[in-house]
Amino acid sequence: MGPHPAVAAIRLAVRRVLHDILDEQASSHAGPPPARPAKALHGPRREQPPRRVLPAPQGAPPAPHEHPPSPLVLVACSGGADSMALASALAFEAPKLGVRAGGITVDHGLQPGSDLRADEVALRMRELGLDPVESVAVTVGRGGGPEAAARDARYAALDAAAERHAAAAVLLGHTRDDQAETVLLGLARGSGIRSLSGMAAVSGAGGRYRRPFLHLDRQTARKACMVQSLPVWDDPHNADPAYTRSRLRHEGLPALEKALGKGVVEALARTAQLSRDDADALDAWASQAEASVRDAAGRLECAKLYALPPAVRRRILRRAAIEAGAPAGSLFARHIEEVDRLITGWRGQGAINLPGRVVAQRQGGRLVIRQG
Repeated sequence: MGPHPAVAAIRLAVRRVLHDILDEQASSHAGPPPARPAKALHGPRREQPPRRVLPAPQGAPPAPHEHPPSPLVLVACSGGADSMALASALAFEAPKLGVRAGGITVDHGLQPGSDLRADEVALRMRELGLDPVESVAVTVGRGGGPEAAARDARYAALDAAAERHAAAAVLLGHTRDDQAETVLLGLARGSGIRSLSGMAAVSGAGGRYRRPFLHLDRQTARKACMVQSLPVWDDPHNADPAYTRSRLRHEGLPALEKALGKGVVEALARTAQLSRDDADALDAWASQAEASVRDAAGRLECAKLYALPPAVRRRILRRAAIEAGAPAGSLFARHIEEVDRLITGWRGQGAINLPGRVVAQRQGGRLVIRQG
């Protein structure tokens, strides 16, 4: 008798991601094809002196007959049902594929006893067989609100841990329900198609972060924990109405499902994928078009920008603002629309102030975006 369907689902999702990581590693270590041996010359073969074999320098790629080193994959685990299910699936699947598996838990220090809870989560991961396992404490700032500040601190800690352990990837336990919530939050901000694309299955520097559960619902992860007798911790912040995502989870989405019927979460997750495909295509178009709208000095030419479709033009403007020093997280659609009006609705208006003390202004048919 095989595993419970929920356990089988989470293991399959992780197995697919591990195969992707191994395939990528194999491709990165694959060297050029071996040279064909030269044809032998006529006549007796001359004896060659023995060659001296030098040791390979540290960091050199493995020889063709050697296997690349076993990759390390970390799981980010809070102790909640989603990440505990992910940790259990990684611990089960990784050894079968020759992958080393470890875990990281982040103590945000936002609740009494959070350090002890982080230690408990680390112990549970070790009991699953994960190694190395770390509990990392962070200081959460105040920039961008409590949720954004905690997220920034968490990802900074995960980035540092991945670098410290030379991890090939870090697995995150976001589910289809999380994806639906992210799409609705983006829709409420009115931030454009990129916000509607939600979370990517692969993100971060070099594709560091992987989200195996984006096609699984939250209930599947919780069921997998229950049938495996895995203890889980329900973060009280997830039920606190002071947080926007919590209100959306417990009030907004249930109201939508009551009004529109079941299937809202699946539809929103599907919208995220379709939006991501469109956004990726527009980003690629903007990257190709950018060189054609700059003059010899690299300045943006307003007439050429005007001729581009709005979606492509605004992407070029956003990228230029970020390159000038505007923080990407603070640069909203309304800012880009103001800059866009310097091109499409020019009436001699003054400079536009952007986040990060960046200024955009039109000068002699050119758009100048720079630090103020």
